[in-house]
Amino acid sequence: MVETTSIGKTRLEHGKKRYDKRDSGSEKRSIDLRSFISNRYQYFLAKRIFDITASVLVLLLVFSWLFPIVYILIKLDSRGPIFFVQRRVGFLGRSFSCLKFRTMRVNAEANSKQATEYDPRITRVGRFLRNSNLDELPQFLNVLAGHMSIVGPRPHMYKDCAHFSTVVEAYKFRTLLKPGITGLAQVKGYRGPARSFDKIFRRYQWDAFYVRNANFWLDLRIVHTTAMQTLSYFIKKFLIEDVPVMTISTDLIEPQKANAFN
Repeated sequence: MVETTSIGKTRLEHGKKRYDKRDSGSEKRSIDLRSFISNRYQYFLAKRIFDITASVLVLLLVFSWLFPIVYILIKLDSRGPIFFVQRRVGFLGRSFSCLKFRTMRVNAEANSKQATEYDPRITRVGRFLRNSNLDELPQFLNVLAGHMSIVGPRPHMYKDCAHFSTVVEAYKFRTLLKPGITGLAQVKGYRGPARSFDKIFRRYQWDAFYVRNANFWLDLRIVHTTAMQTLSYFIKKFLIEDVPVMTISTDLIEPQKANAFN
């Protein structure tokens, strides 16, 4: 099931197969942005206060001492800048400069080609930063600037967003909220490159589910799950190899009818 931002026909393409559905009943929704925001004003206010407070704490208590270490490691591992800055699609499709610790060697395809699991462009330090989610740490600066939130659909580079929009016509529905450092799709296991129809569509489903059902309690649960997944990675990496990584079932066809954390 796909939710559109306007009433009418929804078209999905999967290879050479095309699926056409007429919106009806609850699927017929015209999103009025002003009412969407006004109806959730208290939630957005609480979310912004949480974003600012948590970001300041992370930057003071973690980023301040970790940055010099990561700086040295990246510089010793490969030539290039410490940060990777990329224009990405943000709230309502607006462009912003997304910050990350650089995890790849400087290359001409950085803004056009998705990273793969064994991408030769990824450095040794970069692989660790990616697997531990530490490469996203500078994005707390984006949160303070108001470009992002701690929780929300992940921001895509423009080429990916344009491609995904041809696969799922309503894909830009997910930009009704600010992009996040972490999100529901990510804790459900949809990280990294999305090349197949199934991965693109499922990621959209969870993002759309979040946009429709976003609330402060759900945000806290996503933050907690992300923290536990990151902690599990460090324990597995440095202490106990067979420690189970916290995961959440993704075997759902229609997440909009399911509990986000079942």
